[in-house]
Amino acid sequence: MTATHVPVEARVRISAPHLGPEVERLVLEVLRSGHLAQGPMVARFEALCTVMAGTAHAIAVANGTVALDAALAMLDIGPGQEVITSPFTFAATINAILRSGATVRFADIRDDFTIDPDSVAALIGPATAAIMPVHLYGLPADMRPLMSLADAHGLAIVEDAAQAHGADVDGRRVGSFGVGCFSFYATKNVTSGEGGCVTTDDAMLAERLRTLRNQGMRTRYDYAMIGQNWRMTDLAAAIAIPQMERLDEIIATRRRNAGLLTSLLRGEQAVTTPRAPDGRGHVWHQYTILLEPGIDRDRVVASMSSDGVDAGVYYPGLVWDHAAYQKHPNVHRDDTPLARECTTRCISLPVHPSLSAHDLERVAEALDRALSGS
Repeated sequence: MTATHVPVEARVRISAPHLGPEVERLVLEVLRSGHLAQGPMVARFEALCTVMAGTAHAIAVANGTVALDAALAMLDIGPGQEVITSPFTFAATINAILRSGATVRFADIRDDFTIDPDSVAALIGPATAAIMPVHLYGLPADMRPLMSLADAHGLAIVEDAAQAHGADVDGRRVGSFGVGCFSFYATKNVTSGEGGCVTTDDAMLAERLRTLRNQGMRTRYDYAMIGQNWRMTDLAAAIAIPQMERLDEIIATRRRNAGLLTSLLRGEQAVTTPRAPDGRGHVWHQYTILLEPGIDRDRVVASMSSDGVDAGVYYPGLVWDHAAYQKHPNVHRDDTPLARECTTRCISLPVHPSLSAHDLERVAEALDRALSGS
């Protein structure tokens, strides 16, 4: 069987946003109001983001990449400084650092795919200005030792929480440990199509960003700084609001699906299933396994696709492997052997809330067939 023999509606997708009538109602409300740009819906969305992150302030922006840009700008991070992050991440993480003018340093990861605090500690030097942990696949980085390092060395924390809406460490939500940066892209656990937000408890930073995102205006035609147009629209906010209102339900369903998939894969010797370390609340943006060394990952993905099950590879290389970064003077190619190994063995499987128990059984069966070569 080939992928073309599987009807589109029968495929098990890697992601499948579920919006529903509440979203349609709010979008229509915005359209009928005539107020499409940043307005009351954005303010309502921001209030929900403060609840999500447990912070005093949330500032909506156009997308998650803008959130990272804005966080670095708010903190005055730029040329001559270094930011330590993970090489096992999406390009947006490194792009924001490079646009700021800072140099990127790369710490290795642990076997849970998140940044290794010991590796971070080894990179801290006189030019270090910030640590940018990536809460990957919905699992928060181990923030306890990272916060200790930041406090000891006077460093800022900028959390790349694009994949981690509602994740927590010891009950404390991500986005509240430093300056939090969230994405609401189409594939995220909560989507607005495109959208983002920055979270903080610092009132001065929050006010600065509100001005910066609005062309530098405190009030209309009162320019306090050279600004940007980083605003979110009321239309985008309307798409996200009903999902934000049921975020706890979304998280619970993803956790249930992840638990079921783990039980279905139990005993599969050719894969290592993901885990949620004690005290770190995983929200399962992706369910990412590691294949045993030597298994042909491309063949596994192709076989699963022919069975009507999508699988993703996030990420097939270290972020600095790409041509745009290989000779960049602000990219320091630090040694990260575990991250390198994970890029060759990782596969993400569907775990989103729209899946039934039968769908998850199909995922497990397709993977088993792919690994057995049948």
